[in-house]
Amino acid sequence: MAAHLGRRLRRGATSGAIVAAAVAALAASQAPGTPPPPADNASGDTPIGAGDATTPPNGSASGDSPYFTDLPTLNTPNQPGAPTPNVPITTGPAEAGIPASVLAAYKRAEESIRSTDPGCNLPWQLLAGIGKVESGQARGGRVDANGTTTSPILGPVLNGVGFANISDTDGGAYDGDRVHDRAIGPMQFIPSTWATWGQDANGDGKKDPSNIYDAAQAAGLYLCANDRNLAVKADLDRAILSYNHSNEYLSTVLSWFEYYKRGTHQVPDGTGVLPVDRSDNRGSGRTPGRTVPTPPVTPAHPGTPKPHPSKPGTPKPPTPPTTDPALTVVRIKDAASGTLTATAGTTFTTRPTVLALDTAGKPVAGVKVRFRIGDGTDTRFALGGVREITAVTGSSGKAATPELKAGEQTGDFTVSATVVGRSLNALSFKATVTERRADKLARVDEKELAATTGGTFADEVRVKATAGGATASGVAVTATFVTSADDPKPATEGPFFKAADGTAVRTLTGLKTDADGVLKLPEIFAGDKAGGFTLKLTAPGGGTLAVQLKVSAPATDPTPSPTTPTPSPTTPSPSQTPSAPATPSTAPSPSQSTATGAPKATPSA
Repeated sequence: MAAHLGRRLRRGATSGAIVAAAVAALAASQAPGTPPPPADNASGDTPIGAGDATTPPNGSASGDSPYFTDLPTLNTPNQPGAPTPNVPITTGPAEAGIPASVLAAYKRAEESIRSTDPGCNLPWQLLAGIGKVESGQARGGRVDANGTTTSPILGPVLNGVGFANISDTDGGAYDGDRVHDRAIGPMQFIPSTWATWGQDANGDGKKDPSNIYDAAQAAGLYLCANDRNLAVKADLDRAILSYNHSNEYLSTVLSWFEYYKRGTHQVPDGTGVLPVDRSDNRGSGRTPGRTVPTPPVTPAHPGTPKPHPSKPGTPKPPTPPTTDPALTVVRIKDAASGTLTATAGTTFTTRPTVLALDTAGKPVAGVKVRFRIGDGTDTRFALGGVREITAVTGSSGKAATPELKAGEQTGDFTVSATVVGRSLNALSFKATVTERRADKLARVDEKELAATTGGTFADEVRVKATAGGATASGVAVTATFVTSADDPKPATEGPFFKAADGTAVRTLTGLKTDADGVLKLPEIFAGDKAGGFTLKLTAPGGGTLAVQLKVSAPATDPTPSPTTPTPSPTTPSPSQTPSAPATPSTAPSPSQSTATGAPKATPSA
């Protein structure tokens, strides 16, 4: 009953059938823990998706606002390249036509997101299905040359009467309401959600929910949130329901999704088929599906006399044909882009910018300009990580690329700019990627580095690189053993490094500092010569460091001097007979005999 009453209260919330269905979409139905969407880094973006605190009280991203319920015809278009037997390939019925700018925006969003989040498997046909039920493909493609709707597409006031109650979050900047929020644009974002997921997909320096390029890119990122893989049916359903928590909404979007997958064709902007039946006007008896008429004339200012209506039967003047702005362009020139130089791994501070001029030298708005990054480096556009992108000139006739992000490959390259649909001479911008630099190298510690000949240095050598006082990561450092601190000639003896094949080398290149700007040198071998040695480290940007090493000969033990042993007394064996003394003839005294061990003399007769 409450839902039925809500639908009745929603009648008349929008003005006319051509106004897009109100969907307070994409906001706050995010579950806790939703990962932040990637930053597009265009126009000074910072990483987005830090959290959206504005959650509709009923948990629905749209506040249960109405949507178009028209279903595709049974005459489904054939997929080009995969015809049904005996059935010719056709462009399909009118419902299969998608306005040119709207179709281009969907396809660009798919290409961009597939390059940054390939695991999401976002198909552009899903964006087309949602765009159909949300706004009838931006009211049948009523957008200007830049992709912005010619008039605002606003949902109902989210004041809690039949919808979510969401107080104003943008000061009326987007929806013109300073009290409550309203969904806005071809993909129906509420302002608080746009603040989180908004993108600048066309590189015009603005994030505009009323721009089909910006809105399609943001919608694609939102659908891919929570690590969804849209090739998985369960994830696909959850993504669609995050727009509107209604099974009927899910079925309607899926019907158009499958319909567009079978084939579509491009129609001019402003001529798309606009759906009629909405979820809050069933049974109205209106004929579903009609071609969008020519946009109405802007109302005259008060006091301006109104034109008299034509008499019955008077033919209306023919609508003048639309002129492609590109046809009036005679040349494009550099709009003071400045020097395009960046250090490896950083973003270029300036962007290629062109100015489109007509024969009178006046700027031309609405011109599509294709920019392409040439070979020579791995530089890419920060938005989507692609090498080619199309921008549209604004009212000043200027078009700029998104920011350029330098990779690790250094060198020169060019960015070319051409007018889409014309054979005018291309404009080239020269650009350079320079190597990372450090203006100072210093040891992390000051331990004495000492070793003995034939050994290795026990203490490792760790060096910190900085540039302007800031950590310098990824800086290439060259290490060379030199003759002395005052003689930079490479040394031919003393300490050395070892190459992969085990040979001694005294110069190493290709060393790089880590994310903290620190470099740890490989093991150092002492060599076979004692003395003091110098290892010189150099880095691009002027950073140098002389590291002193000391090699000593190994200590030796002194050789002991020989000594003469003292002989020990010997006692003659019994078989030995001592020689008789020559003198005296008298017998020794008893004490002497005992002392010498000689037998006692026998007195003569």
